[in-house]
Amino acid sequence: MRQLTPYIKKDLQKKMVFLGGPRQCGKTTLAKSLLVNSFNGVYLNWDRLSDRKKILTGQWTDQEELLVFDEVHKHKKWKNLVKGFYDTEKEIHRFLITGSARLETYQRGGDSLLGRYHSWRLHPFSLYDLPQGVSRQESLSRLLRVGGFPEVFLDNDEREARRWREERSRRIVREDIRDLEQLQNIDLLELMLDHLRDRVGSTLSISSIAQEVGISPITAKKWINILEKMYLIFTVKGYDKKLTRAVHKPIKVYFYDNAEVRGDESVRFENFVATHLLQRNHFMEDYHGYRMGLFYVKDKNQREVDFLITQENAPQELIEVKLKDETPAKNLISFAEILKTKQATQIVLHSPKSWSKGKFKLTTPLDYFTTLK
Repeated sequence: MRQLTPYIKKDLQKKMVFLGGPRQCGKTTLAKSLLVNSFNGVYLNWDRLSDRKKILTGQWTDQEELLVFDEVHKHKKWKNLVKGFYDTEKEIHRFLITGSARLETYQRGGDSLLGRYHSWRLHPFSLYDLPQGVSRQESLSRLLRVGGFPEVFLDNDEREARRWREERSRRIVREDIRDLEQLQNIDLLELMLDHLRDRVGSTLSISSIAQEVGISPITAKKWINILEKMYLIFTVKGYDKKLTRAVHKPIKVYFYDNAEVRGDESVRFENFVATHLLQRNHFMEDYHGYRMGLFYVKDKNQREVDFLITQENAPQELIEVKLKDETPAKNLISFAEILKTKQATQIVLHSPKSWSKGKFKLTTPLDYFTTLK
């Protein structure tokens, strides 16, 4: 059972539930497990023509308590369609809407569903959310080598993972993005995505990558936004509040699939930490309702800390990522005083133990990424 399952089950008692997340991260499996273990109902996938007809015409019975609509956001007026079903049949049915794009961004049709749904985001397997039968130490190794997507994580075969990843990437770009965004230059979009795999953790110049790919900076910015909406990448901005000599504008790019990242062990580990921090932020937003932020910190003196977590716009925790260095990072301590964060954390991959002193904490990933609550 996935970590979000009981929360989604509870929310279905009150409202519709939107469940977004990367393609093949386990949304369909979670939805079908609810149909097997908790609700009588039906699963309908918009990509299947026979199911599409059933969705458009409302072909289900009153005995089917839970209606799961998968990928229905590909319909031009999907929100009006779902709103109509919910408003007229909410006393009879529960509705779970799943999709491999950010559902809240595809508001075609003009009619709002505000107040009618709760939203959740499912991530691939992580140290927060692991299948039974795999130890945490082994899971850490797999997450760094083959990534957390269920199929490749459970197979644990690097060659098969590379094949799976190539097929998944091409399907998202050439089918999902093409259908939703109607782009013409798919080949150039794939080229830009490939360039981004080499730039994880580095500040990204939009104009520079646009020049390399052969597109305008405006197009590059638009395409990065599309890749974010499709849960392929996410961006981290530089934090400039309360810093008199902050660096403005540059972003950093990370991948939801840790194994997409090119580079040495340190780059892949930084991406691993970024995905876990994002997952925690999403949980805090989706369950607790807090506004969370994920930033990096860098000033004009080139002093930098990898990540800053904010809650309701207030700095909460600074996080530095290291492979082996257990000496407290000077920049981490310095920025913790400037920003007055509650905690300054150094996550070290190859550290024998965790320890803390005052607001400073040195920790291993196994000790730090434990539970979401």
